[in-house]
Amino acid sequence: MTDGLIGGIGITHLKVYDQRPGPDGVKAGCAHIHALCDEAYLGVKGSGAVELHDPELGFRTVPIEPGTYVQFPPGTLHRSVCYEDFEVVAVMGNSGLPERGDARIYFGPEVDADAQEFERLKGLAADGLDGALARRDASTEAYGRLLASWQSDREAYRAELRRFFDCHCATLADRRAELEAVVRNGPLAGAQESLARIQMLPAQAARGSILRAEAGSDGVKLGMCGLLRQVSQLSDLAG
Repeated sequence: MTDGLIGGIGITHLKVYDQRPGPDGVKAGCAHIHALCDEAYLGVKGSGAVELHDPELGFRTVPIEPGTYVQFPPGTLHRSVCYEDFEVVAVMGNSGLPERGDARIYFGPEVDADAQEFERLKGLAADGLDGALARRDASTEAYGRLLASWQSDREAYRAELRRFFDCHCATLADRRAELEAVVRNGPLAGAQESLARIQMLPAQAARGSILRAEAGSDGVKLGMCGLLRQVSQLSDLAG
């Protein structure tokens, strides 16, 4: 949730969970969606993949290695998978809006119908790495059933994806003003600054600051996909 990044984006260094496999035998993160933000992965180390689901195109796996760039829109259920020591730079739109409630973990329809149980599972990472992996395992159990429906009943599969996305959008509807403020103060403000520079031509635009930040300067977080080191705390190097 760093202010001042170019274009109002969010940048995070992600090491996908590889401490142990989940219930399906796969080293991976939690399956989840973003309601409002595009996201991209740029492979920087090791090998892995992102599994993608949407009602129109269904299920596919995109392998990622250093230098691979994969971008997907909101409403795409996705899971990060580690083959070997897998790390990416994750780029998200809207000034880190995914960290402000834009994301929802997939635990299946029964949990979505039980708000208290959803919050309990979502909060397991507060117990440390073991809790984060337990949360991943709970998501994996439900995700396995979704994958099975892709093989056995495509209409049920697509209906479940739509149900999950609709469920998440409904939980965000009352927060429109808050979410709009993030976009206005981030990417929209950045675009308006660029337009102002164009209007100043042929005069030169005022110079901004030279900024630097360390990923993970505020500590490593236990994210949905793995260990996160978010770019934060921009410092001014102009002096």
